[in-house]
Amino acid sequence: MKLWKTILAATVLALAGSQAFAARTDLVIGIPLEPPHLDPTAGAAAAIDEVLYANVFEGLTRIGPNGEVLPDLAESWAISDDGKVYTFKLHTGVKFHDGSDFDAGDVKFSLDRARADNSVNAQKALFAAIDTVEVVDPTTVKVTLKNPQGSFLYNLGWGDAVIVAPESADTNKEKPIGTGPFKFQSWAKGSSITLVKSDTYWGAPVFLDKAEFRIVPDAAAAVPALLSGDIQAFPFFDPDSVAQVKDDPRFKVVIGSTEGETILAINNKKPPFDKLEVRQAIAFALDRKAIIDGASAGLGVPIGSHMSPASKAYVDLTGLYPHNVEKAKELLKQAGFENGIKATLKLPPPSYARLGGEIIASQLRDVGIDLEIIPVEWAQWLDQVFTKKDYDLTIVSHTEPNDIDIYSRKDYYFNYDNPAFDKIIAELNLTSDDAKRNTLLGEAQKILADDAVVGFLYELPKVGVWDAKLQGLWENAPIQANDLTKVKWAN
Repeated sequence: MKLWKTILAATVLALAGSQAFAARTDLVIGIPLEPPHLDPTAGAAAAIDEVLYANVFEGLTRIGPNGEVLPDLAESWAISDDGKVYTFKLHTGVKFHDGSDFDAGDVKFSLDRARADNSVNAQKALFAAIDTVEVVDPTTVKVTLKNPQGSFLYNLGWGDAVIVAPESADTNKEKPIGTGPFKFQSWAKGSSITLVKSDTYWGAPVFLDKAEFRIVPDAAAAVPALLSGDIQAFPFFDPDSVAQVKDDPRFKVVIGSTEGETILAINNKKPPFDKLEVRQAIAFALDRKAIIDGASAGLGVPIGSHMSPASKAYVDLTGLYPHNVEKAKELLKQAGFENGIKATLKLPPPSYARLGGEIIASQLRDVGIDLEIIPVEWAQWLDQVFTKKDYDLTIVSHTEPNDIDIYSRKDYYFNYDNPAFDKIIAELNLTSDDAKRNTLLGEAQKILADDAVVGFLYELPKVGVWDAKLQGLWENAPIQANDLTKVKWAN
């Protein structure tokens, strides 16, 4: 009897020990914005990729945590001597989450769909250099470009270039089906999106069995959610709330970099902003330090053009328009607006926009530009500002990587048109030499600054706060993503 009790006690202790050391496999992540839908190939909202990139959907290549190009569905590739033909060798045994096989036909379908005349891809320009896409065999695809493109492999790593199946492409907005390590489980509109581990994933298995993306639009609600343990991670945390958790040993606070150029966007074809002097007046009126202190808790890095300070091609142009109220007033007078200007400022929900908008409105009022602030929801911003160009001024962070070419797009919401800039971008697209590309990017940055196309404010910091036991979340954001493929709990 005594021996039996001893054995029983040892068994209970062993079971308790195994449970104590078993790492948890679920995660709740807080995100500030709800995606308008769940198809990365049909929308510009960063919130789509923040849930789905690398988790549910995959591309031929992918962007790694340091901004590097990595193989994904393509295990390897060969490039012709003239730089125009890319032959991709695909992984075998890959299946979509509905059980259908992935092959070269899906790649051809996805790339042809993205570049088609009727394409709704928000980054359709990424695929403009493609001439033909050929299926060589089920595991080989040959892509021929119209001209060499130094950024082609990088472009294929964008969320907009993920591979989808023809059978499910039309329903991905509500029920996304990809080839990634997680599959879509549910979407409670206005509340959360839940992903679960795919048992048929072709690559390295992930550690998490379940990941819920909880939508928390109110920055003030993030702290209590963390403190209660209801949410374990906020990869993009409100900078103003950091002070409340930074000294708590239960959490890790990580300040990283992003590709988020935060700008006061200007409608360049809408009077009076079609006048260079007016846009330059705005540039001189902006006090970047005050904006950064008030809208990003002093953590943003000032920029003077559309390039991340973390880039090797970055040129510091912040000194071109120092804060100068009198100079701004003088330029407005030269432009014929000595009696001032009235305009609107549409602000999407993120705190950097709402807080920054109040500060900027005050600064512009000091030089004679009176702004009516109009708060809009994210879907309204995408419809009114981004799509219909129905705005005067707005504030937004452009988190797409290396996206200076957007200023050359004739239908883009800036309404900017400069043949000299377009020529540089065209040459850049034909150039693969890094040194030459950096020179061209420097010239492009200078033109945008000289033209005061928008008010360049700061590079959005990536402020991450998560449970100290959590490992594998990205510290920086070279692409708009919450990649969960390496995320795990420490024992």
